[in-house]
Amino acid sequence: MKNGQTDKLSATPPATNQHEHDHDHGGMFGPNTELIFAGLCALSLAIGFGVSFAGGIPAWVSLTLYGLAYFFGGFFTAKEAIETIRQGKFEIDFLMLVAAGGAGALGEWAEGALLLALFSIGHALEHYAMNRARKSITALAGLSAKTAVVRRNGTTTEVDVSALQVGDVIIVKPNSKIAADGVVIKGTSSVNQAPITGESVPVDKQPVADGSKDLAKAKPENRVFAGTINGTAVLDVSVTKAAGDSTLARLIKLVNEAESQQSPTQQFTDRFEKWFVPAVLILVVALCFAFLVIDEPFSASFYRAMAVLVAASPCALAIATPSAVLSGVARAARDGVLIKGGRPLEDLGDLTALAFDKTGTLTIGKPTLQKVVTLSGDERALLALAAAVEGLSDHPLATAIVNGSKERLGNVVLPEAVNLKALTGRGVQAEVDNEPVFIGNKALFDEQKTLTDEVRKQAGELEASGHTVMIVRKGKVFLGILGVMDAPRPEAKQTLAALKQLGIRRMVMLTGDNQQVANAIAQQVGLTDAFGDLLPEEKVKAVDELRQQEGKVSMIGDGVNDAPAMAKSTVGIAMGAAGSDVALETADIALMGDLLDKLPFAIGLSRSARRIIRQNLIISLGMVVILIPLTILGIARIGPAVIAHEGSTLVVVFNALRLLAYKK
Repeated sequence: MKNGQTDKLSATPPATNQHEHDHDHGGMFGPNTELIFAGLCALSLAIGFGVSFAGGIPAWVSLTLYGLAYFFGGFFTAKEAIETIRQGKFEIDFLMLVAAGGAGALGEWAEGALLLALFSIGHALEHYAMNRARKSITALAGLSAKTAVVRRNGTTTEVDVSALQVGDVIIVKPNSKIAADGVVIKGTSSVNQAPITGESVPVDKQPVADGSKDLAKAKPENRVFAGTINGTAVLDVSVTKAAGDSTLARLIKLVNEAESQQSPTQQFTDRFEKWFVPAVLILVVALCFAFLVIDEPFSASFYRAMAVLVAASPCALAIATPSAVLSGVARAARDGVLIKGGRPLEDLGDLTALAFDKTGTLTIGKPTLQKVVTLSGDERALLALAAAVEGLSDHPLATAIVNGSKERLGNVVLPEAVNLKALTGRGVQAEVDNEPVFIGNKALFDEQKTLTDEVRKQAGELEASGHTVMIVRKGKVFLGILGVMDAPRPEAKQTLAALKQLGIRRMVMLTGDNQQVANAIAQQVGLTDAFGDLLPEEKVKAVDELRQQEGKVSMIGDGVNDAPAMAKSTVGIAMGAAGSDVALETADIALMGDLLDKLPFAIGLSRSARRIIRQNLIISLGMVVILIPLTILGIARIGPAVIAHEGSTLVVVFNALRLLAYKK
């Protein structure tokens, strides 16, 4: 599915498939006109039926009231039938009109009116129930601020959100909605991102370093999204996306589009109905001539045919899957999980294997100081020296050592390091207390021919456990060894354990890092397999092999360099998709926040949706299987058939709506 650009923030559902009409049934009584018409139909029927038993009142009064019932009950039914006939299709609405017309032709005006009354009431209530699911999607549009305070040419003014331009600076007041996607350039505050990412805890935001103008490289702690809620401090935000291109606008558009993406079950029901509806019409025509074979008047044969027509109309079947898909997609979106339609919703619950990228998916995505081995002196002196020297470097490993050392040391005055020299590919050199200090890998000290067997052995053990090793020597003395590693996410182990409980048999890591690192991370988080040293095309091959072994497999990554492997998998899942156009484009499912623990929720929701879809199919097909023989044999008349038929439709819809209340 390709994403387009939205020209305005809108939550209007798109046109859907042949069974999902827009149902824009407004009129003189507003959006509830259809329900009011259904009520007037039932009222006219009830009065007409009562008058027919009153003495002294002409028969035409009852007929007039039945005629009103036909008008009110058939108005929207006829409207939809005409729309579908123009498309060259015959659907349920057409079958209902034929049945009601046939009852009238037999002089059974009361039963025809009853058919239209129950059908119109059922349809009206069905649409009302479906709209409850759509409101969960439409509510996303309400997250957007309507206006923004913008600073232009030294003055501040309040403008409509649609008037914001990229580069504008907006002032976000405390406890107010953020009006546009952007980057914080002034102020520090916590922001509630739950409406977009599903994160339950507010996220601290701070301005870009040194007022940097390269906003495209801003870090997550600098970025904010439209629809999120500012905390207790004022923020100045530079707008990076217009209102129609914001993450919120794209989320609304994609969730709406998901409603029209058919699931495998929905495709099956559509194929079934394509031959079932014509077969019913043929059967009905044949039953009209039953009087030629059996001893009964034409009116009895015709009535039976109309009853079968009512019984065989697959109302519940038509709505069984769309209602569940819509409810499931809406429930997922409320928790920061974007599911792009019925196919991924159903497939997700059928997975038995998951393939994970490592960096940024199973790990936090940046190196941290994990191990400290002291060879001479004490640990605090070792860390203080390392922090002093590496503090002069801007290398990612140096940053990890400095941050990790300061966390362990607390407020300690570091020694003064000078004359830093980078030794490319090996480490760094500096001076502390007029003595040379070297911090680097084994190659650096091999080159100097100073590496001892004991240091080599301990460094090798750390490397075998997946650490990047930095050896520290001051003068001629080896002080210690520092092990740096991209650590697993805090929630990774618990998440994978939950996935195992859900029945996921294989959980595999695919990474470009070396096999030792892959093995170390796999052991820590509880993976079943780990494959390292993989190029992007080798990841694709690994996913293909996993599909052949397991049937259905999902690839979970960041949606950028893992896009080819995602495309090869049954369901591609992107992590941290908020604000990432590429992730939203490539994935079948997007976890809007950087939250790995949303996976068990999404899989559990999918399995619940699959169960409800199966239940709905059993209810809808079962009712048809029961009613057709009963009406053919004359046991069930039109009235009871309508009640059972429309009752099953409402059961199916309300069963699907249970997904809106799904608990994690």
